[in-house]
Amino acid sequence: MKSSIHGDCDEDLYEVALRFRLLRQEGYTVPADVLNNFKNKEGKFKQNLREDIRELMGLYEASQLSIGEDILEEAGNFSSLLLNACLQHLDRHQAAVVKNTLEHPHHKSWARFMTKNFLTDFQGTNGWINALQELAKIDFNMVKSVHQKEMLQISKWWKGLGLTEELKFARDQPLKWYMWPMAIIPDPRLSEQRIELTKPISLIYIIDDIFDVGGTLDELTLFTEAVNRWDLSAFKELPEYMKMCFKTLDDITNEISTKVHKEHKWNPVGSLRKAWASLCNAFLVEAKWFASGHVPKAEEYLKNGAVSSGVHVVLVHLFFLLGHGITKENVDLVDDFPGIISSTATILRLWDDLGSAKDENQDGHDGSYVECYLKEHRGSSVENARQIVAHMISDMWKRLNKECLSPNPFSTSFTKGSLNIARMVPLMYSYDDQQCLPGLEEHMKSLLLENLPYRNTQKINE
Repeated sequence: MKSSIHGDCDEDLYEVALRFRLLRQEGYTVPADVLNNFKNKEGKFKQNLREDIRELMGLYEASQLSIGEDILEEAGNFSSLLLNACLQHLDRHQAAVVKNTLEHPHHKSWARFMTKNFLTDFQGTNGWINALQELAKIDFNMVKSVHQKEMLQISKWWKGLGLTEELKFARDQPLKWYMWPMAIIPDPRLSEQRIELTKPISLIYIIDDIFDVGGTLDELTLFTEAVNRWDLSAFKELPEYMKMCFKTLDDITNEISTKVHKEHKWNPVGSLRKAWASLCNAFLVEAKWFASGHVPKAEEYLKNGAVSSGVHVVLVHLFFLLGHGITKENVDLVDDFPGIISSTATILRLWDDLGSAKDENQDGHDGSYVECYLKEHRGSSVENARQIVAHMISDMWKRLNKECLSPNPFSTSFTKGSLNIARMVPLMYSYDDQQCLPGLEEHMKSLLLENLPYRNTQKINE
């Protein structure tokens, strides 16, 4: 493979598209016009490309790295149309590979979730490829054991809190909550960071349940005021479960702040408290909307909904737990909901709103962008509104892609953590008719319980 991203007319489209994708994924600002070499005089992609499925798949994968370029938009439409058309003419295995590419392109999917299928289905004919495949299986199984140990620690911590006994209405899903940090920071060496990040994620879900199904509006208002002042004494008039929740929140915030200060010489307690206050303020806005029967404008709903998604709280914690590039300028930036966070948060909110089923064990009532849009645009159909949301998600991905390109003020680990949240969203919000998450449940089982079998590796060095 040539080292240059720029191709010529005789080059293989798959190789050019692959180089482009890999460089963009690592943050390099490479031009998309390299794909112009594969167009005809009329400015259309050449007809002979229609016959090569491998090249079409490569082109489709490359198009997912768009930051808004017309040529990548055209490449995505061209390749997806042809790949979908050829599905009925392929054998079962080929059709499965093509369908998986269309539904789960590499850039928008979490790599480890795709590992098992790839290692199981891929049949190498080259000796070193087979050896590499076996090493990948060993790595998969070793990392699984790390995650199992972390999960035991999370379960012990969660049970020790006793929140499930006090908050009967709230979710009790520590394994699901742990799947977020497992995806966000997959480096096996960052075990402590994954465990610590699971704790605020758990509290996001619990506080969401308090606002959605637990408290009265008066109680929620007092709860929010207390969090804004961060004053335990302000909870005297509130139910015991709210006092317990805030005490847990205070303990977790102080523990994480102490660890960050010890390891990275910066006390993040002010930033963490500010993020929690913003989250509760957004939850309260939604609670007031529902209590009054008010349906906000779609734009107003989405602006608030991006904050109430909890993504800002998660990424503020991640920023300090990673400890990379902690400066006053970067702390001020991460506090202010920058583009890399807001685009990820908007993707999550819109994906959540596309789902027709409520989360399991949830009896509360959340609004949705679709509902607000339909109220604002009388006569528009649900299908049309959902198409608009899908288009908005695509645009947010382009914005996120641009935010991740170098130079940006954040570390590679933080940048990839933001991407991994967006990649995880479809699994977390694709409910079936039984209000379950079959895709997530399958991956949980695969990543935490099942081993990948090895072949005979005696000839690994031959």
